Amino acid sequence: MKVQSTKNLIAEMRAVARGEKPVPADAAQPSVESAGALLRLLTPDNRSLLRTIRDARPQSIAALARLTNRAEPNLLRTLSKLEAFGLLAIRTTNHRRVPTVTVDTLRVEIDPYAMTDRIETIPVRGL
Repeated sequence: MKVQSTKNLIAEMRAVARGEKPVPADAAQPSVESAGALLRLLTPDNRSLLRTIRDARPQSIAALARLTNRAEPNLLRTLSKLEAFGLLAIRTTNHRRVPTVTVDTLRVEIDPYAMTDRIETIPVRGL
């Protein structure tokens, strides 16, 4: 996972588009403004949701909604955020959208003196 300010991300994208810079090797990785942004997303409710997806392996969003007693529109909004951060993937299987966790562990390294935080993602085995 890449930690990069929005301003720097936009500047990097423009430089690549103009041909001034090659596409970075980590361009396909999710990018976050700071480690704090990721930590704000990992609320107790969202961690519980990720655990439910990992352990119960629901075969549809509807099944996950039933397991968690959450309304589908709210659940989809949360799942979209978690997917944008690279914490899960939503795959279509037999016309059903199936959420799957993609990250086993996150390691966060915070530099208290500079904005050089690092987030290492350890993928789920078998992915």
